[in-house]
Amino acid sequence: MAKCFSFTATQDSCYRYSFTRAGLKSSTTDLGDGTIMHCWIPKKHNPSKRTLLLIHGFGANAMWQFNGIIPQFMPKFNVYVPDLLFFGESYTTRAERSESFQAQCVMSLMEAQNVTKMDVFGLSYGGFVAYSMAAQFRERVGRVVLGCAGVCFEEKDIDEGGVFKVVTSIEEAAEVLIPQTPEKVRKLVKLSFHKPPPSMPSCFLQDFIESF
Repeated sequence: MAKCFSFTATQDSCYRYSFTRAGLKSSTTDLGDGTIMHCWIPKKHNPSKRTLLLIHGFGANAMWQFNGIIPQFMPKFNVYVPDLLFFGESYTTRAERSESFQAQCVMSLMEAQNVTKMDVFGLSYGGFVAYSMAAQFRERVGRVVLGCAGVCFEEKDIDEGGVFKVVTSIEEAAEVLIPQTPEKVRKLVKLSFHKPPPSMPSCFLQDFIESF
């Protein structure tokens, strides 16, 4: 029986409206070689403002992670909010999967938007991409802020049960970060939040998994 209502799709539409109301518009760029990048860009780029690039972490798409803070940044910055590859509407047919490749694609996207200088904020996995952008494109990246991104972690921090004894392998990390069942989503939330939501109905969690 087909679903008559999707909480996730409804919330996604609300976020889309919120981004548009804040002064952004949806834009899709073909980088060639099988790579498509989606990004929320200013309806009108103001040359007198600095450019701020917001890079999301693991999750549905950029809207779900940055919706609440966009209005605070818009008065002072030209805000760009891309979907990283394999999130939202961005994808590639190429085999590369590293944060270095993600960084190169994001920079190519910004070049296509005629943006040559930017400040960058990266959240979680997006922090690794932001760090890679700063390392690869020093002349183009200004200020960098990393949130919840363990860019200094080494393999021994996991293997020897150091400060990050949560997973024991890459496979287990992927299972936690990309949950495929409501139970796995609850585990991820428990690891991610100081005070997890008291109730997460399985029907909502399954809808989220199926939507993204």
